[in-house]
Amino acid sequence: MNIVYLSIGSNLGNRIINCKKSLREISRISIITSLSSLYETVPIGNSNQPRFINLAVSINTRLPPPLLLRMIKKIEANIGRFKNEKWGPRIIDIDIIFYNNICMNHSSLVIPHPSAHSRRFVMEPINEIAPNLIHPVLKRDITTLLKGVKQKQFIRKVGNIY
Repeated sequence: MNIVYLSIGSNLGNRIINCKKSLREISRISIITSLSSLYETVPIGNSNQPRFINLAVSINTRLPPPLLLRMIKKIEANIGRFKNEKWGPRIIDIDIIFYNNICMNHSSLVIPHPSAHSRRFVMEPINEIAPNLIHPVLKRDITTLLKGVKQKQFIRKVGNIY
């Protein structure tokens, strides 16, 4: 089994229900092993949109990275995501952040996620479920990386998904 960390976010419609739907679909293709709390965050890039609900999830999966990505894109589409502007509002966004200790740089998939370590809305939820996880490129644990996030991004824990 492969250990994967995903970041999930939603800022359109009922954000929590959208995240729950994504978890239900993810559980059909993998085993969910841990969930972070829910965090409310402000969007990056385009600030003229609703706040996000974000969380992190760890899964065990037999799917190789490209197939996992295809399945995630199907989940997003099934929930109602459509191609939109970069950093625009979205009903659901699911990103592969870490996949075991692999480093992959393909046109459609980069692992670890190239900007995860600089985004508080990604690092804080992952820190909650895997503080000692070592970033395979930066060779530092998640807690250390979180302390180094330079942007003072708004983030507020708002509870649990269940």
